[in-house]
Amino acid sequence: MSRILAIDYGLKRSGIAVTDPLQIIVSPLTTIPTPELFGFLKDYFAKEDVELMVIGEPKHADGQPTYVSDKVHGFVRYLQKELPQIPIALEDESFSSAEAMNTLVRSGAKKKKRREKGTLDKISAAIILERYLQRIGKY
Repeated sequence: MSRILAIDYGLKRSGIAVTDPLQIIVSPLTTIPTPELFGFLKDYFAKEDVELMVIGEPKHADGQPTYVSDKVHGFVRYLQKELPQIPIALEDESFSSAEAMNTLVRSGAKKKKRREKGTLDKISAAIILERYLQRIGKY
C-alpha cells in the first residue's frame, strides 16, 4: 500500500497531512507557504509512494462555496494536469480549523503554540484526511 496525502489549501499557507504506508495512522506533516506547495508536492512524490491526494473543499455551513473555493478548484485542475498519475478527492473542510483548535486546547498546547497558524493548518489537514477515511469506511 501507499500513503494518502491531504492538503488544507490556504491563500497564504497550506497544511499537509499523510497516512502511514498501511493507511492506519494519520499524521500532520508540515505547513508550506502556498506559492511553494506544488514544488513541495513534486519533491515529496519523488520520495514517497502516494496513491491519492485529498484536498479540503471550503464550504459555508449551508453547503455553498466560499470565496476560496474557486482558488481550490483551480489548484485541483492544475494538479490534475501536472500530476495526472495521482487521483484527487475533495473532502468538505467545514469547521476543520475550529476542530483543530479544540484538539490543540484539549492536548494542553500552550497559547503560544495555539497561535502558530502553521500548527493549526497541518492539524486541519489531518482532520480533513481522517474525515475522508471515515467517509469511505477505512477508519
